[in-house]
Amino acid sequence: MWPWGHLALAYLLYSLYSRLRRGHRPTAATALVVAVASQVPDLVDKPLAWTFSILPTGRSLSHSLLVVVPVVALLYSLVRVRREGEGPLAVAFALGALSHLFGDALYSIAALRFRDVSFLLWPAIPAVEYEVEQSFVAHLALIEPSPELYFEFLLVAVALAVWRADGYPGLATVASWPARAWNGVTGAD
Repeated sequence: MWPWGHLALAYLLYSLYSRLRRGHRPTAATALVVAVASQVPDLVDKPLAWTFSILPTGRSLSHSLLVVVPVVALLYSLVRVRREGEGPLAVAFALGALSHLFGDALYSIAALRFRDVSFLLWPAIPAVEYEVEQSFVAHLALIEPSPELYFEFLLVAVALAVWRADGYPGLATVASWPARAWNGVTGAD
């Protein structure tokens, strides 16, 4: 799944969770956490594999349930113990990160190519050797019209509609960052 698909899927899942379980729309903080968490597995694995050759593939360490589930459990435990009331941030991170893994496994599972989802149990199961060169440029060159790409654009459209209905949580925060940075540089308030 491409980054925009991961973001859309994660936001949709968290918005649904927030409305059903918490009884309200996502907050700015939870929307931002879920957005970042939806990208974390690729932000960790791809540079470590493709740029530094530390990991075997761009889907290994932070794409493994054997790593992500304990990290999420630890994070949730720390947040619950240290800061009461911030459990939703840990849940947002968990849904973002875990939805990423689900998104990457989705097409292989749908095609019944279960060997292709072995990354979910790395390093217990060896990493899959991909036919594509392990680089950002090589993967970007793979973008072409396909049912999967259209599905992800549909996910993005639905997520944008839901985000709008939710009141665009996080947008004002992100929009204020350049002004805050500029004020920090100039010393103005």
